[in-house]
Amino acid sequence: MKTIFFISIGAALGAILRHFMMMAISRTWMHSFPLATLVINIVGSFILGVLVELFALKLSVSQDLKAMLTVGFLSSFTTLSTVALEFALLSSRGQLGTAFLYITLTMLLSVGAVFLGFYLIRNF
Repeated sequence: MKTIFFISIGAALGAILRHFMMMAISRTWMHSFPLATLVINIVGSFILGVLVELFALKLSVSQDLKAMLTVGFLSSFTTLSTVALEFALLSSRGQLGTAFLYITLTMLLSVGAVFLGFYLIRNF
């Protein structure tokens, strides 16, 4: 039960940060391309890569803290459901090129960010 508490605290914090980042990016980016979600997913993927490698190689932390940061915080900070929705909305508006650019960038850059996190922790 204690782990569930930690996960829910992390989830609340991740959702709040995501909300504020979405608002901040959306205020400065006034285009139909969903840049805010893309940036958040790349940043979240990078942080996940860093945390996983830190926990595996350099830091000994409790399972509760690991769950709070990965399952709670990062799972609510990043979201595939929003990516799917934004892809569908772009497609339904006839913006197929933008839709496929977005989904491709999201997948490639998010996975790349995880590997970058791994690399940085392993080598520095």
